[in-house]
Amino acid sequence: MIDLAADLKLIREAALLAGELALAERELGLNIHAKPGGSPVTNADLAVDAMLKATLLSARPDYGWLSEETADTPDRLSRRRLFVVDPIDGTAAYMKGKPWWCIPVAVVEDGRPVAAVIHAPALNETFEAVSGGGATLNGKPISASDTDDLDDASVLADARLMEGPLWPEPWPPMRFEKRNAIAYRMALVAAGAFDAAIALTPKWDWDVCAGALIATEAGARVSDHHGRPWLFNQPDPRQTSLICAAPALHPLIARRTASIPLAPVSPGPRP
Repeated sequence: MIDLAADLKLIREAALLAGELALAERELGLNIHAKPGGSPVTNADLAVDAMLKATLLSARPDYGWLSEETADTPDRLSRRRLFVVDPIDGTAAYMKGKPWWCIPVAVVEDGRPVAAVIHAPALNETFEAVSGGGATLNGKPISASDTDDLDDASVLADARLMEGPLWPEPWPPMRFEKRNAIAYRMALVAAGAFDAAIALTPKWDWDVCAGALIATEAGARVSDHHGRPWLFNQPDPRQTSLICAAPALHPLIARRTASIPLAPVSPGPRP
């Protein structure tokens, strides 16, 4: 049996140290490069990735590893458990000195996240959860909102998409906002600060894995936009799309988004 409490303590402490390192690296000055596909990466992303990998795998050498900033290998597919990590989710916000970035770390067992932390250093917020144990923010229990009506719901999504001509049935008026980091959006839904987060494009496992557990343990529902559940540690480490929503809102959203075909997840450069 996996010791969930021990794994949660391990990834929490590692994420907190990673936050300190990221803040220190930015204070010293960043070297910024463009990865294939055009997304930015900094020396801090790489330093945090190296620190997390060394810290976590030295403590759990039998676990696999999947991270945005580490070259993927088939080895992880043979591991029953693995760490899924994004060293800095929301790099653009991090580079600009905005607070909407975080460090998501999850432990996956048999394709499902069982322990997760999302640490937002600039906001002094640490979300965490273990399977069957509920979710917390800075040690206090959190829960998704009880909103049951899309009208005036607060949603983290692209307003241009949601209000555009794509939809056979127009959406009711909703309040849209943006946050750079996908994991942080899911954490905000878990805490009830927003009612839903919606994205119709594929999302990498490292962006959504920790958030999936934290949101679910807080009572939210998480799926692709056709309402299908996610499975992690697959050969292609991506989910086709995202609905993360309060439990009463999720079916109302999925009913509308199901009219949009699932986009093929074609091979391409990592972000």
